[in-house]
Amino acid sequence: QVQLVESGGGLVQPGGSLRLSCVASGSPSSFYTLGWYRQAPGKPRELAATVSHRGNRNYGNSINGRFTVSRDNAKNTVELQMSSLKPEDTAVYYCNLSPFGTSLNYWGKGTLVTVSS
Repeated sequence: QVQLVESGGGLVQPGGSLRLSCVASGSPSSFYTLGWYRQAPGKPRELAATVSHRGNRNYGNSINGRFTVSRDNAKNTVELQMSSLKPEDTAVYYCNLSPFGTSLNYWGKGTLVTVSS
């Protein structure tokens, strides 16, 4: 059973930084992509950033170099370092695991990030 446990959300002022972490367990495959998606109120879920088991990174169009995704395969963790945060980054951030070569997606429960003064 896949489990994804997020941590690190909270309230931050515009221009500030925040780091999200996710611990993954129970993947059906040794090869999988880990990453983060986000969903703002009234909007569809969108890609924030992912990193494959080979280390290939993919970022959402609205990120514009402000976020960095990293993973530690030994610890089965993925982190999202967010900088220069804007109010429009306010969203619930969901950790995601997708086994390589499949269309499967597993989700964490989400962690709320609020960017506000």
